[in-house]
Amino acid sequence: MIGHALSPPLAQPLEPVRTELRTVLAEPTLLFGWVAVVACSVAVLWWDIRRHNRALPSMMKGVWSLVVCYSGPFGLAVYWYAGRTQISRDSLWRRGLRSTAHCYSGCGAGEVVGLLLAQGLLGLAVGWVAAVTFGFAYTFGYALTVGPLMQEGVNFSTAIRDAFYSETPSITVMEVVAVGSDLLLAAEAGLTDALFWSSLVLSLSLGFLAAFPVNLALVRFGVKEGMENPAEMGQSA
Repeated sequence: MIGHALSPPLAQPLEPVRTELRTVLAEPTLLFGWVAVVACSVAVLWWDIRRHNRALPSMMKGVWSLVVCYSGPFGLAVYWYAGRTQISRDSLWRRGLRSTAHCYSGCGAGEVVGLLLAQGLLGLAVGWVAAVTFGFAYTFGYALTVGPLMQEGVNFSTAIRDAFYSETPSITVMEVVAVGSDLLLAAEAGLTDALFWSSLVLSLSLGFLAAFPVNLALVRFGVKEGMENPAEMGQSA
C-alpha cells in the first residue's frame, strides 16, 4: 500500500484526510453525478466552438475537449477565460493557462492510459504503476509538442530537444502531483471500483493546478512561447 511507503511522520498527519477523501470518492453516486456534469460541460464547449469559435485550430479544439473531459466545469471555465476568440485582451495569465492546458491534454491522456494499463488491467505493484504512468505521460506530453513543431518544418532532433527543454519542468511537476495523489488515494483500487475513477479525476485536476505556476514562469521568462492569442485567430477569420 502506498501509505506504507510514506515515512511515519508524514503518513500519520495525512491519514485522516486520506481516509475521509477515500470514503467520499468511493461513493458511486458521486461518480455518476460527475459524469453527467462533464457531459454537460463538453456539450457547452462544443456548442460554443461550433457557434462562435470555429476559427480555433483543430489541435486546440482537441486540447480543450480533453481538458473539459478531464476536469468538467473547471476545464470549461479555463477555456472561457483563456481559450475563446472573444477574450477582450491577452495576458500572461491567459498564456500560462493555455500552455498548461496544452501540456495537460497530452500528459493527462498518458496518465489515464498508464493507470488503466498498469494498475487497472495488470495490477502491478505501486512502484511499477508510477513508472509506467510517468513513461506514458512524458511520451504523450512530448508528442503533443514534437508533432506540431515537425509540421512547421522543424527537424526531429531539434523538435525533441525543444520539447525536452520547454516541457520537462511542467510535465514533471504535473505528474508528481497527479500520480502521487492518485496512488495515495487509490493504489489498491481496480477498474470496477468507483474510487479508481474518482481519484483519477481528482488527481488530474490537482496536476493542472500544480503545473500552472510552472508554466506561468516558463512563459514569463521566455522558455515557452505560450499558445497563440485566440483573439487574433478570430480577427483573421
